[in-house]
Amino acid sequence: MAIVSNTINYLEGETLLEGFFAYDDSIQGQRPAVLIAHAWGGRDEFVNEKAKQLAELGYVAFALDMYGSGVLGASPEENGQLMQPFMDDRLLLQQRMMAALLAFRLLPWVDDKKIAAIGYCFGGLCALDLARMGADIKGVVSFHGLLHAPETCSDKPVLAKVLALHGHDDPMVPPELVSQFSAEMTTLKVDWQLHSYGHTVHAFTNPVANNPDFGTVYDEKVAQRAWQSMLNFFAEIFA
Repeated sequence: MAIVSNTINYLEGETLLEGFFAYDDSIQGQRPAVLIAHAWGGRDEFVNEKAKQLAELGYVAFALDMYGSGVLGASPEENGQLMQPFMDDRLLLQQRMMAALLAFRLLPWVDDKKIAAIGYCFGGLCALDLARMGADIKGVVSFHGLLHAPETCSDKPVLAKVLALHGHDDPMVPPELVSQFSAEMTTLKVDWQLHSYGHTVHAFTNPVANNPDFGTVYDEKVAQRAWQSMLNFFAEIFA
């Protein structure tokens, strides 16, 4: 096994974006592919490492960039400023996600018929919106993602299966939002699942999350359970 990784530039409108891809070059031909959306701070080493982990499992993975080449937040305040324009303009968010998907499809190792998207926190919302806009992919997975529905819905059917991995005590996604999300997915006739982990708050997959007052705490056991749920989901949708 030899994991190859590198960055690649792509455009959305006039914005230059920089994605990170990884694959195992000992595997011949095209293979199932996973698009990865980052949290509110930008494309960082956390999602780059997820791409490498997925490459080790035989996937080709692409950590996308929502903000622009080299743009990273350095504090919760900066992160919020970077994320907010996309929360305010979900069409912009969806356009940027589609640009990443189009760039990903061009990689020669990608099996175009076997693509999934995953995301963390803000990235979970990004992955869900890719499904909401009717993207032709197999499935999406949201890890402690924001579940807010866009104000304007696409008229295209949702083709992707949906898996939402949620901390029951997440202060950023209270029970009423979870109920609204469940109703939305049901109304849209989506093949959807919601796994709710007890005694778990936001950012449970991130080892550096350790701010109980802010509602972000890493939980190794829950992170492992969520990762395994994702792998089980992939086994189903890529079969």
